[in-house]
Order: sequence, then structure tokens, then C-alpha cells
Amino acid sequence: MSLLKEFKSFAMRGNVTDMAVGIIIGAAFGKIVTSLVNDVIMPPLGLLIGKVNFSDLFVALNGESYASIAAAREAGAPVLAYGNFIQTTFDFIIVAFAIFMIIKGMNKMKKAEEAAPAPAPAPPAPSKEELLLAEIRDILKNK
Repeated sequence: MSLLKEFKSFAMRGNVTDMAVGIIIGAAFGKIVTSLVNDVIMPPLGLLIGKVNFSDLFVALNGESYASIAAAREAGAPVLAYGNFIQTTFDFIIVAFAIFMIIKGMNKMKKAEEAAPAPAPAPPAPSKEELLLAEIRDILKNK
């Protein structure tokens, strides 16, 4: 099989398409979660801790002090941006929790579907002999 045909066979399978859709939706979901963390969760948390903006937390590794992380990077100082790490960790925890809740809900629905009683099977169709006997009975009744 040629490489092109093999790739086409691989790409057209349902699992690959489902995976692609999942990746695209996951990327969009990641943006939503990042906005949730950056714009909704972190500001009140920073306020509770003492008006701290986590994205501004850093240490300049050259020993000098800078007014902001942008100023340190502009000066070419090596920067340990631990605030961004904290922010990304919160992103991960929220995404992991959201996915956990989605999977938990899907499993609950799947269990409910499995637990639902299956419809009773239709009675089997009468055999040829039974049909013939029924015809004979009907003919005898009519005489």
C-alpha cells in the first residue's frame, strides 16, 4: 500500500476525526479556563492575599531589583517568573477538575443507560407448521 493511501486510510477513520474535534474543542476550552483563572479567580485571590497580582511575581536572577517583570526582561535580566507558574498551575487544576466532572457525568449517564431495563423481545414469529395448523383450525371452525 502506498504511503498516500495508507495516510488517507488512517485520516478517514472515525477515531482520528473524533480526536481532532476533541483537540479543537479542548483548545477553545483551554482559552475559556485561562480567562476564568486570569480574570475571575486570581484577582480576588490576589486581593485576599494582599493586593498581589500573580503574573507580576518574579525574581531577577542577576540580583538587581526591577519595577516590573517587563522592565527586568527589557534589561536582559534572567527572570524566574514564579507568578506565571502559579497561574498556570491554577489553570491546570481547574481544567483537570472540569474534565473530571464531565467524565463523571458521562459515566453516570452511561450507568443509567445500562441499568435501564431492555425492552421485552418481540414474541417469535409462528413457524410454518403453526401457521398451517391455524389455517386448518379456521377452516374447520367455518364448516
